[in-house]
Amino acid sequence: MATKLREVPGIRPYDGPAGGWGALKATAQAVYQQMQVVAAPGVLMRTNQPTGFDCPGCAWPDKEHHSTFQFCENGAKAVTWEATSKRVTPEFFARHTVTELLKLSDHQLEDFGRLTHPMVYDAATDKFHPIGWDAAYARIGQALRALESPDQAEFYASGRASNEAAYLFQLFAREYGTNNFPDCSNMCHEATSVGLPQSIGIGKGTVSLDDFDHAELILSIGHNPGTNHPRMMGTLHEAARRKVPIIVFNPMRERALERFADPQNMVEMATFRSTDIASTYYQVKAGGDAAALKGIMKALLVLEDERGGVLDHDFIAEHTLGFDALAADLQATEWSDIERESGLRRDELEQVAAIYATSKATIVAYGMGITQHNTGTANVKLIANLLLLRGNFGKPGAGICPLRGHSNVQGNRTVGITEKPTESFLKRIEEVFGFTPPRGHGHDAVKAMDAMVEGKARALICLGGNIAVALPDPELCFTAMKQLALSVHLGTKLNRSHLLVGQETFLLPVLGRTEVDRQASGPQFVTVEDSMSMVHASAGKLEPASAFLRSETAIVAGMARAALPESQVDWLGLATDYDRIRDLIERTIPGFDDYNRRVRVPGGFRMPLPPTERKWNTPSGKAMFSVFEGVRERYEPWPDDVLRLVTIRSHDQYNTTIYGMDDRYRGVFGRRDVLFMHEDDLAAHGLEHGDKVDIETASGKRRLRMENITAIQYSIARGSVAAYYPEANVLVPLDYIDQDSGTPSYKSIPVRIRKSGT
Repeated sequence: MATKLREVPGIRPYDGPAGGWGALKATAQAVYQQMQVVAAPGVLMRTNQPTGFDCPGCAWPDKEHHSTFQFCENGAKAVTWEATSKRVTPEFFARHTVTELLKLSDHQLEDFGRLTHPMVYDAATDKFHPIGWDAAYARIGQALRALESPDQAEFYASGRASNEAAYLFQLFAREYGTNNFPDCSNMCHEATSVGLPQSIGIGKGTVSLDDFDHAELILSIGHNPGTNHPRMMGTLHEAARRKVPIIVFNPMRERALERFADPQNMVEMATFRSTDIASTYYQVKAGGDAAALKGIMKALLVLEDERGGVLDHDFIAEHTLGFDALAADLQATEWSDIERESGLRRDELEQVAAIYATSKATIVAYGMGITQHNTGTANVKLIANLLLLRGNFGKPGAGICPLRGHSNVQGNRTVGITEKPTESFLKRIEEVFGFTPPRGHGHDAVKAMDAMVEGKARALICLGGNIAVALPDPELCFTAMKQLALSVHLGTKLNRSHLLVGQETFLLPVLGRTEVDRQASGPQFVTVEDSMSMVHASAGKLEPASAFLRSETAIVAGMARAALPESQVDWLGLATDYDRIRDLIERTIPGFDDYNRRVRVPGGFRMPLPPTERKWNTPSGKAMFSVFEGVRERYEPWPDDVLRLVTIRSHDQYNTTIYGMDDRYRGVFGRRDVLFMHEDDLAAHGLEHGDKVDIETASGKRRLRMENITAIQYSIARGSVAAYYPEANVLVPLDYIDQDSGTPSYKSIPVRIRKSGT
């Protein structure tokens, strides 16, 4: 009989499934708290519809067979958060100094509502004051021209920016003279963008929604779809009801991967029933993914030796290189090492291999639990290895599925937001626009912040986002932001990065996805690319939150024109007619042929994905197996008292945006100051459920600590602990990264835990 845990304020079990009536109740609460109830249904019903707007939340694709509603609970939160009736006006800023606002929580700052006017910071009063658009552009342009080098400027892009805005942004920076493009992808799926091209020749997933209808097996690794890409739950729900095995690898038990009630399934809703999602759930240790993947592949090779017919030898011979080196490494890897590092037993991994060996079509879906490690790129390539062994590319129901976050983070990269542009892209820019773009690689997000810390970067232009809060080590990042000569933030709502003011700081309010974008040539639509490479249109329907808002494209064009007075680009003309921007994208980026016509077809079009045709754009022209030596993220073992910290999002959160203080699926209500621990780890550290603890990072030169955090017992892999992001970023060293991709290791920080006061 389980021991009854002592009561801890705000901690209580949640017994319901993911989705279901709990999701509908939360959606209703979000509408009530943020919007006029009468307007909300019409707005939500247009979300992710062919003639509506793309949800500003996750990047999961829209169904072609559209149902009455195509939004989820967290999508509704994202929409109502943006379409809120609350406003942050000049009068608000007149009442509050920046010093006062910095004392508030991140949730409180965004909950004040929509920014309504362009504002500039005044150090004498410690307040933001209104400024006219033309005056703001002129001052920003003057500050950029005053820099000693274009490489002293950083151009940051959030994944919510449209293709059109992102394309103009990269064009602006490259004509200005830099390839410094830190972006949100650098902090999440950069390991995918680096690793997959080395393995299969493209840094994108290869599956479509139709493939999930034909898959015979789904491996779900390192992600929590119920919170971070919740519309995926409908797809997994359908697969589970068809009895497709869904094997989960994740350190924490996540309710959405256990059982889900689809709000669109009237029978489940009426009977209060739900569907089991995971057929098997393996709680791999944080940092143990490489070991687990190698264990599955090692077992697969044994099955091949024993009975044959397991590997796709024809595919391997015709389409790949490097198999012999992989096989030799797997044979040399000891099971004892695999078990120790993964936290899983040999027979468990052999069982997965046996199921995989019988599947004719397998999809592997993975999230930041794979990429946000100091071996993130290697982890991605190991997944590609596993799929290549059985030819799971270029056939229905099979492929790799990286789960992107923001709804256009993939599109941003496609249209040129990258610090490592290809020579062919730069040549096309030069041919079309008549200027010579810089050739050297620029800064990613961590390198950009390093440059700010060192005083080498003097200006930061942010196309959305909350860069200082999203990055690790806020003590370093916050201080560095305040040392800038110029910081410019395009955004819909107030956040902490906006308040880390430099010598000159501007807040420029933008139209949201939900709002009508009227330009001189008439109403405009923008385009986005989802995580399955579908490019489609998005057009808002609400009246703008303020008459002073401007679109991201218009603001980027205004800044560029002011900063580049000799430019031959018709910046203002492009901003009045987005078709003209799409024509330029078509001329400079492969795959956008006949862009303006095709994107007007409901559902849009799919970008080219050569691996789906078994074509591999690698130097060898083949898909490449890779070798991961050993099984550890670090080759030296950690001391016994060191645990691995995973940073996680709550269910009331999207990236750094915190909608509320509950995390109901994990049983946390009204608070975020908790540390999830295995009961054996609690006992080993002399702790009980509800004790206050101090956490200290066990690596790096600086002493990074969180104090007085409540440790709670939870179903998490032994040796692993979890705390909420971004609060736990104080424990993540800025230089603790995947060296191949630059991605911070948010999912495997070595830490020591001690009871507070000892």
